[in-house]
Amino acid sequence: MDLDGFKTINDSLGHQAGDRFLVTVAERLKNRLRTEDVLARFGGDEFAVLLEDAANASEAIRVAQRLAEGLQEPLAVNNHQVSVSTSVGIALGSAHTNDEPEGMLRKADAAMYQAKEQGPGRYAVFDPAMQARAQERLELEAELRGALERGEFLLYYQPEVSLHDGSIVGFEALLRWQHPQKGLLKPQAFMPLAEETDLITPIGRWVLEEACQQAKRWEEERPLTSPMTMEINLSSKQLRRQGLVRTVEEALARADLEAHTLALDMTETVLIRTSEDNTQALDALKEMGVRLGLDDFGTGYSSLSYLKRLPVDRVKVDRSFVKGLAENATDTALVRMIIDLCHTLGVEVLAEGVETSEQAALLRDMGCDLGQGYYFARPLLGEELAKRLPRAFLG
Repeated sequence: MDLDGFKTINDSLGHQAGDRFLVTVAERLKNRLRTEDVLARFGGDEFAVLLEDAANASEAIRVAQRLAEGLQEPLAVNNHQVSVSTSVGIALGSAHTNDEPEGMLRKADAAMYQAKEQGPGRYAVFDPAMQARAQERLELEAELRGALERGEFLLYYQPEVSLHDGSIVGFEALLRWQHPQKGLLKPQAFMPLAEETDLITPIGRWVLEEACQQAKRWEEERPLTSPMTMEINLSSKQLRRQGLVRTVEEALARADLEAHTLALDMTETVLIRTSEDNTQALDALKEMGVRLGLDDFGTGYSSLSYLKRLPVDRVKVDRSFVKGLAENATDTALVRMIIDLCHTLGVEVLAEGVETSEQAALLRDMGCDLGQGYYFARPLLGEELAKRLPRAFLG
């Protein structure tokens, strides 16, 4: 068993509060077990339960559900009401299979990671295919740890275009991993693992440094034009770290880049995982002059509250809404409403995933400020941009 989101509790409330929280969780779990069952904390936020004489998988699943129900009521920690869910992996052993304890734990661990991939609060029963996936995951983690040192990461840049006059006003930095065997990997293939293993910290720092340096090179190549915005995506772990503001300051200083040239984007999911206290970092970045953006707008649950509470300069309308423009009346109405709402609040709007001239024209008629997508340009390496998009560099 692994507690979902426990690191957020540690980061926001402190390790002592986290320890007290684990004690409370252990008591809740113990009260849901039989006297003959064994409950143990394995370290961190991981627990293991040994069920004696479980008749079959169904019985083990019922226990897993009972344990999950025991954690549904919020727990009090330092005058905070904290909710938590648990991901559970189930492995079945018998006298016939002659399973060793370590082998049973490995199987349960593999099943737990499978449960996590399905979302928080799930369970999974081990099957042999999971072992192969777990092995692949271990190998990918080992390769990911050395990828930065070997220089295997690349940044591609996708233009952001003014819908009013067609000029390029900025670029979004997009991370890619040039894997020696698997080829060019997009973030969804490795970033969840980077988050989980804390490799996101050095990788995120490299992205920030490299993107700032590239923005400065373009600025020097185009001295007669106004600087373009360099947009970088932040993960929840980066946002929760206390040193984020200093890291950004240092990257800007090393590149000799003005703060207003940099834009940091966060998804609604990232903000949902971030406590009120951590939004102080956003206020500090805003004071520095860094632009802040809300990505994938409309796909989460608290968009309006975040627009009201956070110092956001820009909202990016999710591509799932843009795709339905002119074809789906609901999507068209929602996009129009988002644009009008943001403009009322003084927030700039960028539409993601623009793929056709019809979409671009309709967005322009709605008053949308910026567009991004294959209709304008695909993501390119920095050195390719001057060749493919010369007008962007001629001013």
